[in-house]
Amino acid sequence: MLKTILILLAFALALAGAIYASATVWTMTGDADMGGHGIAALVLGVVFTFLLGAGLMGLVFYSSRKGYDRQATPESDAPLSRLGLRQETQDGVAGDRRQE
Repeated sequence: MLKTILILLAFALALAGAIYASATVWTMTGDADMGGHGIAALVLGVVFTFLLGAGLMGLVFYSSRKGYDRQATPESDAPLSRLGLRQETQDGVAGDRRQE
């Protein structure tokens, strides 16, 4: 529970720092006026970029849980076996995969 609180606190601090930095840069620009259309475009761009990133990350987690990210090639053609590296077999026993 404490670990979760510390992680959330770290993310909140990072978000606060990003907002502070953005506000500082925004005010440093001086008299750069932006009309209503510009602000609306900026807000929509940020929102849609966030939604796109969240959607893509959701698809990554979904495909990982459903097993779509597993290697499509047979185990004998896997890059690790071609390099002669040891890897676990299906029965859980580590073995030498060198092809002679």
